[in-house]
Amino acid sequence: MSTEAGLAGQKRRLRKSTYKGKFEALLKDYKDVMIIKIDNVGSQQMQQVRKAVRGKAVLIMGKNTLMRKVIRDMVEASGNTKLETLGELIRENIGLVFTAGDSREIRDVITQYKVPAAAKSGTIAPTDVWIQPGPTGLDPGQTGFFQALNIPTKIVKGSIEIQNPVHLIKANEKVSSSHVALLSKLDQKPFFYGIKVTHIYEDGSVYPSSVLDITPDAIVQKFTRSISQITALSLRVGLPSALTIPHSIGGAFRKLMSIALSSNNTNFKQAQAFLKAAETAKANPTPSSDAKADKKDTKKEAEKPKEAEKPAEEEEDVGAGMGGLFGDD
Repeated sequence: MSTEAGLAGQKRRLRKSTYKGKFEALLKDYKDVMIIKIDNVGSQQMQQVRKAVRGKAVLIMGKNTLMRKVIRDMVEASGNTKLETLGELIRENIGLVFTAGDSREIRDVITQYKVPAAAKSGTIAPTDVWIQPGPTGLDPGQTGFFQALNIPTKIVKGSIEIQNPVHLIKANEKVSSSHVALLSKLDQKPFFYGIKVTHIYEDGSVYPSSVLDITPDAIVQKFTRSISQITALSLRVGLPSALTIPHSIGGAFRKLMSIALSSNNTNFKQAQAFLKAAETAKANPTPSSDAKADKKDTKKEAEKPKEAEKPAEEEEDVGAGMGGLFGDD
């Protein structure tokens, strides 16, 4: 008996030693680590995820106490205090994904594997659950069950039918045994469980995974909006800066132009150029859009096939009624 216990202890120590070596190597080789939450995730899902990220990332699981101990030992040995922030994130049912590629792409691959699951009493609902109106297939003897849940029903053709949509469970609320019983009777699996990426560790910095959804275009828009707000604020309080100087110069120039034009001051060079351009435009007017449209309509009329000749008297009446529409009067 003691021999078997000794062998089991040796195997356990060997597994820990192997795991420790692998974990230390990953911490040294990779700077980016994803912290994933694996609540209600089955072994088959984990296997699918491992195959999907093979060659792009390394997914590792293990006991939290062992992982934190390895991190503490590495901090003491190397003095790399950046790893301490990673150790603080190792809580509850989590795993680590080491990657040197695009974190956003890896995150999308990891989170795409989801499976439907029935509601379990005492768990937190990840999403809202609605019961749609319609026949349930249940016999009238179970009407009292729906009445206890305040769900309006009626009997149609010997079956219970729900009349209105019912918001059964709200997101982030605890699922009760009544909810589970009803969903079980209706044979519904309302939830989809999969791996969730909670945080990203990047060489000592930690940020939530939602940061990965920020695109370069969104960053440019926010930067441009901030510049506009700073410029408006600086102009309002009269504080000159590199942002306000072009606007100040432009505003002063427009005021000078207005004074020069209203006072007929011909010594103002820009005012002279403006007046000259206005006179040139007045002397050589561009065809208006209406004139262009009339010309186009005239061309279309000319391209139409000629109609059969009408009596001369009728042609004279038409000509008189058209007046000078085509400029022939």
